[in-house]
Amino acid sequence: MSRIAQITISTADRDRLEQLVRDRNTAQKVVWRARIVLLAAEGLGAKAIASATGKSQLTVRRWRRRFLSKGVDGLLKDASRPPRRKPLTAEKIAEVVHMTLHAKPPNATHWSIRTMAVVAGLSASSIQRIWSAHGLKPHLVKTFKPSRDPNFAAKVQDVVGLYLDPPDRALVLSLDEKSQIQALDRTQPGLPMKKGRAGTWTHDYKRHGVTTLFAALDVATGKVIGQCMPRHRHQEWLKFPRAIDRATPKGLDLHLIADNYATHKHPTVKAWLAKHPRFHMHFTPTSASWLNQVERFFGLITDKRIRQGVFKSVPDLESAIMDYLDHHNTQPKTFVWTKSAGEILEKVARAKQALESQH
Repeated sequence: MSRIAQITISTADRDRLEQLVRDRNTAQKVVWRARIVLLAAEGLGAKAIASATGKSQLTVRRWRRRFLSKGVDGLLKDASRPPRRKPLTAEKIAEVVHMTLHAKPPNATHWSIRTMAVVAGLSASSIQRIWSAHGLKPHLVKTFKPSRDPNFAAKVQDVVGLYLDPPDRALVLSLDEKSQIQALDRTQPGLPMKKGRAGTWTHDYKRHGVTTLFAALDVATGKVIGQCMPRHRHQEWLKFPRAIDRATPKGLDLHLIADNYATHKHPTVKAWLAKHPRFHMHFTPTSASWLNQVERFFGLITDKRIRQGVFKSVPDLESAIMDYLDHHNTQPKTFVWTKSAGEILEKVARAKQALESQH
């Protein structure tokens, strides 16, 4: 059974096969195919050729037949194989996309790959490919809240103007308070991170009180003036401009960007500002806290110092916050504002138009 008839090859084919075997740039699968043919031309049987090349007798016979039918060129290419599954039709793809966009599963708020696969009668990998090709992510929802401020455009132009073209001999400070920062302690000590395992801590915690961080971000330098206070009423807010007044050069005007929180517009606060003409207040539109750059700083301190911190008391928490501010101010980095007021207003207009078209 292992014997196969000796084949005859031309001198040109032999030279070409030997060249393929010698050339170090030849793919290894082509090398052993050429060796099979050369050995068969020498009269060796399938078993001997299989032993010499390290391949099965079935493989030896297959490539011998390939050479006889297609010559040397037949050894250079793999035979094309039909796909194991038929490709999805355009109608089936359109059906999945339509269901994803316009229907919901009976027992859930959105589709998952597996629930869609069951309904569509396809594999999970097919659904995944369709969603990926069409940019569909049913599990992902982004939040938004359009501002209804009647002076939205004017306030955007005012605040963005301070970012992109600040006035001379003045500081532009982005102000806000981060309230209700909890001093959380874990009920048991956690385990440190090590190779192959994340750090651990208990799911439950002890509350030791809260504090409020008042912060003013210098838009030009990235430095932050900060102060922790137990509450965030207008009394505490009024203390903060006084701290800013002491911490900044007297010869400079101060343009303060803040949101529309009631304490920022309290009559007592307004009276104090009237007596200090170097302070100029600029308010962001309602529901537009993203215009206030200090919010970006609050995200950093939450991520880097507060969220994974363990604090046994409020003073412990406040000490950690002020320590973070000190380190931040040694190498401050600015947040570069790139969008003009016109670009922002155009984007908001497009978003409102899209919402109105849906409802």
